[in-house]
Amino acid sequence: MKPVAAVFCLLLLAACSGASKDPYSTWSAKTIYDNARRAMYAGEFGEAVKLFEALEARYPFGRYALQTQLDIAYAYYKFDEMESAIAAADRFIKFNPQHERVDYAYYLKGLAHFNRGRGLFENFSPREFSAIDQSQLRDAYRAFDELVRKFPDGQYAQDARQRMVYLRNMQAEHEYSVASYYYRRGAQAGAINRLKYLIERFDGAPVVADALVLLVKAYRELGLQELAADTLALLRRNYPEHPAPAELEVDAPAS
Repeated sequence: MKPVAAVFCLLLLAACSGASKDPYSTWSAKTIYDNARRAMYAGEFGEAVKLFEALEARYPFGRYALQTQLDIAYAYYKFDEMESAIAAADRFIKFNPQHERVDYAYYLKGLAHFNRGRGLFENFSPREFSAIDQSQLRDAYRAFDELVRKFPDGQYAQDARQRMVYLRNMQAEHEYSVASYYYRRGAQAGAINRLKYLIERFDGAPVVADALVLLVKAYRELGLQELAADTLALLRRNYPEHPAPAELEVDAPAS
């Protein structure tokens, strides 16, 4: 075989080999999109991700481009690739801020942040949250807060608000867990600082009543009886049904 012919054959073989590795090389944009949607509705999210990625790579400016950006974010989310879902949602928001479905992108971003730590939420009780990276809770809260601020009357706002309440309560539980640790270790000043931050920052969270109880005890440990009495009065006034005040009365030093 002549050298030129040999080189031509090698190039042809390489091209054929490369084409054989791309199963979508002969597919139209519509064919890829229809198959991706079919896979997504069938719950085959890994296949859907693969197809949407192929569609974005081959037809980045085609007629399905915008919908694909939303669909792939959802497929990533359902396939438990939360970082990719967040990135895809952010990309859609950045380039399509006025799109009629941009609120869905914000919501999906919030869900991805929320579920990034889903296993942690399920495996830890609320008062074990000191062992968890709180940035996950804060990121999720900020994402939902942004959605609610931009689309207060949107279809996703109510669900986002409910998730924000949950996340806020979990952050308060974390602060209480840290303060309790300081208290048990005898670091009463540190416990007091964390408890005061909790009470001011997370007013209304269920754990605030327990935080007031612990704050009374910490003040007493440091001999700050007046502050302890004021805190106990605040507890009585705001949480009259809480069982702790009677116990604290027993422990109160004689006047």
